[in-house]
Amino acid sequence: MIGFIVKKFIGSKNEREVKRLRPLVTQINALEAELQKLPDDGLRQKTAAWKEELSKITSNDELAAKLKEILPEAFAVVKNACRRLCGSEITVRGHPLKWEMIPFDVQLIGGYALHSGKIAEMATGEGKTLVATLPVYLNALSGRGVHVVTVNDYLAARDGEWMGAVYKFLGLTVGCILHDQSPNVRREQYNCDITYGTNAEFGFDYLRDNGMAQRKEDQVQRGHYFAIVDEVDSILVDEARTPLIISGPAVVTYDEQYARFKPQVESLFSTQERLCNRFLSEAGGLIKKQHPVDGSNVKKGKATEKEIGLLLYRVKMGQPRSEGLMKLLEEPENLRLMNQAELQLHADQKKTDLYAQKEELFFAIDEKSHEADLTEKGRNYLSPKDPDAFVLPDMTTALHEIDAGPETDPKKRLEAKTKLQQEFESKAQRIHAISQLLKAYCLYQKDVQYVVQDNKVIIVDENTGRLMTGRRWSDGLHQAVEAKEGVQIQRENQTLASITFQNYFRMYTKLAGMTGTADTEAFEFQQI
Repeated sequence: MIGFIVKKFIGSKNEREVKRLRPLVTQINALEAELQKLPDDGLRQKTAAWKEELSKITSNDELAAKLKEILPEAFAVVKNACRRLCGSEITVRGHPLKWEMIPFDVQLIGGYALHSGKIAEMATGEGKTLVATLPVYLNALSGRGVHVVTVNDYLAARDGEWMGAVYKFLGLTVGCILHDQSPNVRREQYNCDITYGTNAEFGFDYLRDNGMAQRKEDQVQRGHYFAIVDEVDSILVDEARTPLIISGPAVVTYDEQYARFKPQVESLFSTQERLCNRFLSEAGGLIKKQHPVDGSNVKKGKATEKEIGLLLYRVKMGQPRSEGLMKLLEEPENLRLMNQAELQLHADQKKTDLYAQKEELFFAIDEKSHEADLTEKGRNYLSPKDPDAFVLPDMTTALHEIDAGPETDPKKRLEAKTKLQQEFESKAQRIHAISQLLKAYCLYQKDVQYVVQDNKVIIVDENTGRLMTGRRWSDGLHQAVEAKEGVQIQRENQTLASITFQNYFRMYTKLAGMTGTADTEAFEFQQI
């Protein structure tokens, strides 16, 4: 109530910020009116003079102070350039487009917010693309390069040509990064004052520059000074933990292992499926006893409720996407019992009962961490005659025992060490292949995470739903999925370089964003 009264009299934080910037808007409009007297070359001369002055500044703090000083006049120059372009025809993606845009006062405020490294909330149609020209022009004067990040190649090319008309009119250069460009072309685009592109293209270029380039001359990017991210909530929140990965052919591959162990893992998966169906059947029977069809009152025993909860939780660990489980959990009472059982199991610091419940299964699935782990029961199922099949020896201790043993012949010692190393590698390969196959069966669903086309497994982008032709999961996972689907198993890849979008954009000296839902994601943005 008090908050409502305060907001009623002094306004929200955004309203107070807008009110504070009104004098700046008035100053920009006054300067723009004066600029209307200048010829076109007069505006370009201002750009050239500012670029020359700012290029000599090396300190970030000094540069920030100077940009703040010239901001009103620089914004006025952009607004005046837009006015002069009105009525002219611009070619955008091969189509003629008449320029009819001049920034409104509210867009000037949005431009200031972006220059200040904030997130501007503007709905579709409110002119986010035009708003960005104001801070982009101002920061491009520094000569350090400005990156404008869009969600796809089409928008990057469109905005680069569309808004590029303003920048080029004022004497700045504009580039655009597209997925099929060669390194030399990319380098030219990054050397422009302003560069448009997608988050993936910027991120992958960084990985190639810092993970694969052998010489500085092979790198294409020239720094990370200022970036404006369009649809910033999608890129920095929704796709925040999505890693960009560059992979290459592995030096040592174990492709044949996936086909070899596929029948065992497939059998294990089917056995667990039958086991979970049995648990569901038992839970269903107990639920019917608790809720008779004739509607008669039955005293609900706590022990029975606990058993129902444990049975449902076992199925959640063993087969979380089970249709039978989803159907039972539609009843709120069943969901409550399962959640209650889960809480009780996790409340114990030693997790003794939790591990006991997991051991009722052959493997446990954790969709959140994207893991599927064999239990002792599962390991015994796969290797009933070899209890140590999934136990890797301590190589340091084993090698020390050989050196400290009675054998004095160096040749025989070397043979013993070589044999030990080969056994270790063989066992490690087996464990890795089975682990990846288990993930493929438990966590990767056909026509959801991937599709099969032309005898190939093609990844589906989880955010856009588009097919990612040419992309492959690393660390043998793609080979495991290929084995699962019975298609040709291609050579295994290894990760050469990796970075998440959040970590990449944290490298910029200044970062701003635009979206239509900034307020609802405010807390997440503050964490970034």
